Amino acid sequence: MAALTDSAPDMAGGAQPGPEPARVLEALELLLGPPADGDSAAEPGKERALCPETLRRNAAALEERLSGAAGWAALRQLRTAVLSRAPALAAGLAGPEPGWAAACGLLALLLCLKERLAALAAAPAAPAAPGAPPPPGADTLSVGQERALRRALRAAVGLGLLPHLPPGLGPGPALGPPPGSRGARLFAAVAALVELARLPALGAPLLARHLRLLLCGLCALGHGPAALCQGVSDAERAQCREALGDILDRVYQPLAVQELLVLQGQPKQRCPGAAPGWLRRLCGHLLSERLLRPSGVQAVVRGVLEGTDGGAGAEAAALDWRKCDAVGKILAACPQQCLSLEDYYRQVCPQVLDLLRVQDKVAARQFQRVATSTVLSMAREQPQLAERLLLQPLLAPLRRCSEATELALQDLTAGAVLVPEAELGSCVEDVLKVFVVGNDSSSLLLGSLQPVLGVVFSLYSFARHNVSYLRSPCQDILLWFLEKAEREQALAVLGGLAGLSGHVPTLHPRCQLQVGSEGGAAVVLQETISDEDEALYQKISLEQCHVESLVELLSHCQKSGLAGDFFIHCLKELTQVAAEDEEAPNPAVEPGGSLLELEQRQARQGRKLLVLQLVAALCQGVSDTVFTDIEQVQQFLAAVLQRACAHPARGPGAAAEAQTLAMAMGLVAAVLGGAVQLKSGDFAVLKRLVPLLEELSRSYPEPLTQELASDLRIAILTHGACSAGSLGTAAHGLLGTQPGTAARSPAGGAPSPPAHRDGSSTGQSRACEPGASAAPRAHGPAPGGLQELLESACDPQPPARAAALRHLASLVTQRDPEALRLQEKLLQVFLENVQHEDAFVYLSAIQGVALLSSEYPERILPVLLAQYERPAQGKEDTMAAVTRMKLGEVLMRVTRALGDMVFRHREPLIRAFLRGARDPDGALRASSLSNLGELCQHLGFQLGSIIHEVTCCVTAIARTDPEAEVRRAAVHVVVLLLRGLSEKVTEVLRDVLRDLYRLLKHVAAAERDAAAVLHAQLALEELDAAVRRVLFPPQTLEKKIVVLP
Repeated sequence: MAALTDSAPDMAGGAQPGPEPARVLEALELLLGPPADGDSAAEPGKERALCPETLRRNAAALEERLSGAAGWAALRQLRTAVLSRAPALAAGLAGPEPGWAAACGLLALLLCLKERLAALAAAPAAPAAPGAPPPPGADTLSVGQERALRRALRAAVGLGLLPHLPPGLGPGPALGPPPGSRGARLFAAVAALVELARLPALGAPLLARHLRLLLCGLCALGHGPAALCQGVSDAERAQCREALGDILDRVYQPLAVQELLVLQGQPKQRCPGAAPGWLRRLCGHLLSERLLRPSGVQAVVRGVLEGTDGGAGAEAAALDWRKCDAVGKILAACPQQCLSLEDYYRQVCPQVLDLLRVQDKVAARQFQRVATSTVLSMAREQPQLAERLLLQPLLAPLRRCSEATELALQDLTAGAVLVPEAELGSCVEDVLKVFVVGNDSSSLLLGSLQPVLGVVFSLYSFARHNVSYLRSPCQDILLWFLEKAEREQALAVLGGLAGLSGHVPTLHPRCQLQVGSEGGAAVVLQETISDEDEALYQKISLEQCHVESLVELLSHCQKSGLAGDFFIHCLKELTQVAAEDEEAPNPAVEPGGSLLELEQRQARQGRKLLVLQLVAALCQGVSDTVFTDIEQVQQFLAAVLQRACAHPARGPGAAAEAQTLAMAMGLVAAVLGGAVQLKSGDFAVLKRLVPLLEELSRSYPEPLTQELASDLRIAILTHGACSAGSLGTAAHGLLGTQPGTAARSPAGGAPSPPAHRDGSSTGQSRACEPGASAAPRAHGPAPGGLQELLESACDPQPPARAAALRHLASLVTQRDPEALRLQEKLLQVFLENVQHEDAFVYLSAIQGVALLSSEYPERILPVLLAQYERPAQGKEDTMAAVTRMKLGEVLMRVTRALGDMVFRHREPLIRAFLRGARDPDGALRASSLSNLGELCQHLGFQLGSIIHEVTCCVTAIARTDPEAEVRRAAVHVVVLLLRGLSEKVTEVLRDVLRDLYRLLKHVAAAERDAAAVLHAQLALEELDAAVRRVLFPPQTLEKKIVVLP
């Protein structure tokens, strides 16, 4: 019996040359006969066109050709040598059974071809001619020869291997050989095929098309029961086991996995054609060996998920999450032959992480889904090993630059890269895939991610202020954690990100984020800043950047209520900080103290400033919809009232504290007055405010606040049945609503009284503002609801006044008939409030005037222009200039609202702004020029002849004005003018274009103000682009089709 070993390539004795491969292939075709139709199919099987008589006839013709034909002697000698080493093939060739004889003849000829191709490949190649491509190898076959080779291999497998496979692997006993000869014949065929597979030229087509049947034969001979291997010695079975491992190692590993899976079959399959138990167990063992090899995880995944031809098939495989999850669970389970679970995880976990970074676009989604499923399965089944061998290496780049990590700074120099850009970007993307896409909120995943959230937040804040693709994944990671974590844990993390606590380690103080060349970021070691002022500036800038990023992050968490809870948390922190300040000794009274006490005092002051900054940023960024339920409203009110009880309004911040308390109590009154539809359970929540209101009614120094607190307490305890008139006024002051319609009692009784209880306070508020009382009484009494709004527009409290002004503006927008009838009175009220010093009030008034003017420009614009051109009498010059600048803002809002209709009011507007540009006040001159530039941008080509006046004014100011801010504004007018005209610059500015160009060149060359020079350079760029578009219009490919008559 032939052994499965390599043989010498030259079997002809060395004196005579061997036959050419073409001669061997001719002999194969002669033995098989002419090919039939469809004979090039890839599926192995018996030759349908070869009946026993045909086989005998073809064999006789081949023997006759070998014995007597010229040129066939070398092949006859080589075949004799091959058969001498394979007695089983020689015996079968001479046997009476035509099928087995033909198979032995084919295998013998294929072995001859193998030896000849090996000898030709070992011979030195002929040198190529200069300039010519290298010639093909001596063992290269033509297309026709390869077709004949594939046909011969298929016939050899179908006649020699397939009929001799044991039941369950082959066709069954009905088509098998005579009893007792199956094992010997199977070994002879397998030995010859394994010999052929060792040569790449023959092994490639053989293993690509017949690997499964060859594996079946090797498995049966090497690992099958002894009953299936009669006539095969133990040494031969050992050779089969060795050959099986060698073939599985040499073939494409995903293909080997696929074939083994097919051989293994379904685990619970019991049909007649199912694989036997020993084969299923063997395939499982071999699959585990494939998995434990280097890159075995990727080979197993490819073997299971491949089979698609890319495109839609690969997409469908990626979407088949059940298959990906099944593969993940298989990878998470330790094979039986692996002695240690930890060793298995050490070998597999790095390969699982490599699946997340596969660059193959077709298979990337499949691999990432499998890797995510594997990580989650391992985290559920073996949390300790998964955290140590999977999650920690996954998060290693982020941990490396964390504040909690001890850096070996003595070994690093300033500017050294701690985490390269590619590594950091890959880490963030992997975290996104595992945590966010996997979406498993287990305590292990949340706990492992929390220590690196500070670094992720720093990276998110850095990406917000730079152009980086890392902004979106970092934001998704942070939002996922805040959504999945418990509310207390999420609030603690937010406090750590804001710097209020140390729950979350941040970026190491010696580390610095640097913009990467590929749109990412790298972590480098920053230099030590020796200048204290510069260090303080960078620290403050970084804190401000982090606060802004935190507010933007919370703006995405408003629906879940997290933003409201954190806002309340900050208010409680503010109360606590204020209490600590009162308990701490006053340094002015007690100047002594140790260095430790000084540091503690500075830390308290820094914490207080940080809390104040957070509260201010949250009020500005997410205050509109920060509260989502009555529970959060109650917590907010409790925090404000508790601070008012503990620290009554005194000192320099008394006005702000009083306004905050008035707003909170007004909010309670609005909730009780019907602004929110309350249920019976909501009153149980509001009753938590009763102790605080009672304490406020007894201890607060202001009598009105005490009385309002008492009324609120009664209203809450009676569920709104007893509602005093002060509640309606408080709610009206907060919301700007009509007390007669919004603050009704739940029982359906009469509306609450609209006025304060103490009439003297109202009289004082009117007396302190002389112009306030004249507006509501200019044309007689207005309707009740509108009259209340007009009175509130003169309220001494800025929140109530601003709310009334905004409500009046909304009435103008809704074209309320009563409000439009009193438009002159509304205009007077708006204009008087424009002069108010509070920004919230005068901006609300500006909005109201702008809305009223855009509705009735013919009536309102002349009044505004007259006041803009003529300063108010009897006031300070500074106040008059500020009022005129506010009116300029009104005029610009009207200009934007009118759009193209502003052309009707072109001349009075430009005249007013040109006069303002000659005002003695520099700020007003700059404001007028800014308004003039925006008006010119809106007018565009409708400027007409006025462009000469504008050009002369701008040129004179840009050259001669003593203030840099004004010169800067003059140059900015030219920039806006060029942008507004765009492609029509050369047409509209034809007469003044040269003067503008000379002005810009003069400013760019002689101006000392850097901002003005920048504006001039921007204008020159706009002008250059416009002229280039005219001189060099873009080339367009057009086809004209002319229809002849």
